[in-house]
Amino acid sequence: MNKYEKEVYSELFKWQKEMMSKPSIINKLSKRLQTKINTWIPEKVHIAITTTIKQMIRAVLFGATHTSAIPAGNATLELKEIGIHERIKNYRNTAAIEGGISGAGGLLLGLADFPILLGIKLKLLFDIATMYGYDVKDYKERVYILHIFELAFSSHQHRKEVFLKMIDWDERSKELPDEMEKFDWRNFQQEYRDYIDLAKMAQLIPVIGAPVGVVVNYRLIKKLGVTAMNSYRMRLIKSA
Repeated sequence: MNKYEKEVYSELFKWQKEMMSKPSIINKLSKRLQTKINTWIPEKVHIAITTTIKQMIRAVLFGATHTSAIPAGNATLELKEIGIHERIKNYRNTAAIEGGISGAGGLLLGLADFPILLGIKLKLLFDIATMYGYDVKDYKERVYILHIFELAFSSHQHRKEVFLKMIDWDERSKELPDEMEKFDWRNFQQEYRDYIDLAKMAQLIPVIGAPVGVVVNYRLIKKLGVTAMNSYRMRLIKSA
């Protein structure tokens, strides 16, 4: 194990401990607040967002897979991650610009930000998987991508449950059915919405919407990138 790999292993170990940590008082209070806020949002808005999330996710998982990323081949972990960091940076900046534009555009553009940002996130995950050397045309790799998404944007308790599913993935995936008929779509979309609703609803407020959109989208993509990198590191280091 070279110097870079030792640093990666240290970062991975800290991240794994975080995934398994108990929720703090702030985490618990935030979850309660979000649950309360959900009761204030009109039901037709809930339905529209739920439908959009489900349809977009299913389209990516079950439809044709397209990615512009180039597989890393036999490159070292360090070289792979140099390219991945650059890819995350590009997506992060794109999402920030999009968030600022939609935040400045009022209610309609603000609501449009949900599906646009969702698409950016999914495309980033497919690119990262490919750059680490995984075949995203494989159905089971797409399930793993879905779990990474959950891991990044879920409540503390649900995050822990998802993380446990991802440990020893190469063995666990052999037990997956050929189709995802048992996947809990309702829980998936609710966890995602609960995670981002509070910040994204602030994006709809006049005047502050634009700067909020920039900051929120930037941070969401940054978090997703870190989560994805450590999720794949967990598999690569184990198999090394």
